[in-house]
Amino acid sequence: MFFSLLDRSRTRSGFDDASALRHSVERAIHAEKIGLHRFWVAEHHGVPGIASGAPAVLAAAVASRTSRIRVGSGGVMLPNHQPLVVAEQFLMLESLFPGRIDLGVGRSLGFTEPVRAALRSERTDTFEADIAELRSYLDGSGSVTARPTVPSPPVFVLATGAGLEVAARAGLPVVVGGPIVHQDDPLALYRKYFRPSPSNPSPYVIVSLDVTIAADTADARRLAVPEAWAMARSRREGEFPALQPASGIDESQWTPQTRNRIEASLASSILGTAGQVRPRLEEVVERTRANEIMASTSTYDRAELLDADAAFAQLAGVAR
Repeated sequence: MFFSLLDRSRTRSGFDDASALRHSVERAIHAEKIGLHRFWVAEHHGVPGIASGAPAVLAAAVASRTSRIRVGSGGVMLPNHQPLVVAEQFLMLESLFPGRIDLGVGRSLGFTEPVRAALRSERTDTFEADIAELRSYLDGSGSVTARPTVPSPPVFVLATGAGLEVAARAGLPVVVGGPIVHQDDPLALYRKYFRPSPSNPSPYVIVSLDVTIAADTADARRLAVPEAWAMARSRREGEFPALQPASGIDESQWTPQTRNRIEASLASSILGTAGQVRPRLEEVVERTRANEIMASTSTYDRAELLDADAAFAQLAGVAR
């Protein structure tokens, strides 16, 4: 069982966007030291709370400061890119950091209409065809030879719903997160329609979750509140904001609707002491038959975040 991290380069109140990117690199260095398997970075455009809009560039920075941990994208959103360009970027990364690069791809469009217009995003769903075209460039079978010509990095699909069938038909590993993870049999479609491929003879599942481990339950909740508060504010204000210090979030001022949204967000995450988190992760692994857990945890206090990452890494053997 592998344990990994997805880092979204969350911005923090009092720090500029550049700091968020440096913080991601520093977190990756720590993730390697504590023995985590992968460190993936995200793609978001025009979002105040997230500094990373170019995962290939950030992945290069992370890989250059580490030596063993796998580095990748969680993920490159194919509707925003030409498959050939994505292939060239990740073949270049693979040539510079051989055997350490992952290419996670997703289908999400931009966060708002102006962002979608700026990205020239189309609403037509060509995700399955885009994946096939991308893979042809990566493996050298496409109409154009993508360079550098090196072995293809592994491709993963960030998927829910119909996206699970796309991943299954392509014979690719899948990454799932969000509400689908809490269903009784969330990967049924994926396993039913999976077609073995040369690189993936059997299904491979990564489950992405918010996992926050602290000395006690109250501390874990405190660490999780800044992200939950940001999510609630995004629903209310239409803009996903920077993380605020937990000490500056006045829970007494929450409206009933805000409180309900925050409590729902906290309930969907896994938080508590190591002893409390361990059986919950074991249950997720048993129910989903996951091969890997990828924590998408974030909080304002960076030192406490690194401590939570270390506690998460220590649980890496619990679900074997």
